[in-house]
Amino acid sequence: MIAFQHACEQAGRQFNLVTAASQLSGLITANDEIFLFSDGLFADQEGAARLLDSARGQVLVQPIEGAQAAGFERIDINRASAGLARLPGELVERLRELPADYDTVSALVRIALQSGLLMTEVPSHLRSPSSWRLVHNEHEALEIEGEWLRTNTQSNGTGLVGQAIGRWAALTFGASLLHAGNASNVLSISILVDCIAAFLLGWLGLAWAGFLCAGAGAVMVDMHRRLRAAERRSLGESKPAVARADVLGWLLDAVLAGLCLWATPRLQHEDLLSWIFAPAMLFLLLNLLVRQIDVRHASWLEDRVLLSVLLAGAVLFGQVDGLVQFAGLGLVGLALLMPRRCRS
Repeated sequence: MIAFQHACEQAGRQFNLVTAASQLSGLITANDEIFLFSDGLFADQEGAARLLDSARGQVLVQPIEGAQAAGFERIDINRASAGLARLPGELVERLRELPADYDTVSALVRIALQSGLLMTEVPSHLRSPSSWRLVHNEHEALEIEGEWLRTNTQSNGTGLVGQAIGRWAALTFGASLLHAGNASNVLSISILVDCIAAFLLGWLGLAWAGFLCAGAGAVMVDMHRRLRAAERRSLGESKPAVARADVLGWLLDAVLAGLCLWATPRLQHEDLLSWIFAPAMLFLLLNLLVRQIDVRHASWLEDRVLLSVLLAGAVLFGQVDGLVQFAGLGLVGLALLMPRRCRS
């Protein structure tokens, strides 16, 4: 409650702690609006805001089937409350007519319906257990937390090595990082440290270890992308034109390209451009083709974990340069055969 008070005050809003419904009439005028939230309500933020913005005076409802068993209050024979309402402030005066021990939220919902306010049904796609329900205890809170993470850490990929490990890591460690309130920042710093460590390993002649270290960084990049998307959804933020995970992914590609160079020493009299051409072209092609190829086929191009493992194995057999050149030629050939992404 103290954290909520500080957030209100920092936003320039007035915070009042009310211990009895009778105190509301002195704080709320007829020109004000009341937003009601049932105790323990967990609702999809974007969907709830969109519904509440659709009309100034309304009570959100849902079909009685399943809702009453989930703890929502019954309104009539066919409908139950959805735990949210937007009411005119003038209805507060009618609370004076009720006993002091009456549930304030329930009473205001009844008063609103008796006054003829609009009932808006919550769409069925918002009423899933992971997006709209009442939480009664800590066990249910942990349960819905896991469901919410699974729902909000999905990706468009086909579940290859890097994506599968990244999603597992997000589901395993994401809750604790999100609770701390700095999930994306912690992962960003971790990825930067990992990139430095991978590059240093290559400089020390341990390119194979550097590639494996970069593979771990790729898992963190995928995890960062998923958890940052969950953060944006919970905060109601839109996705930026260039996401931080994309920048970190480009940095990781630069490190992988550098490791390829460490693993293929520059030949005598070989000019600099010829030395860096193959690794640079490989990772430029990987990033370019992801934007051009149909999204259903592009996920394997983004799997830097699998690529890091292949490159680490190539180091042990002394075939990094050959693998890089072969992969670059293969990407050009595949680009000519695979369908282009549909553009709106």
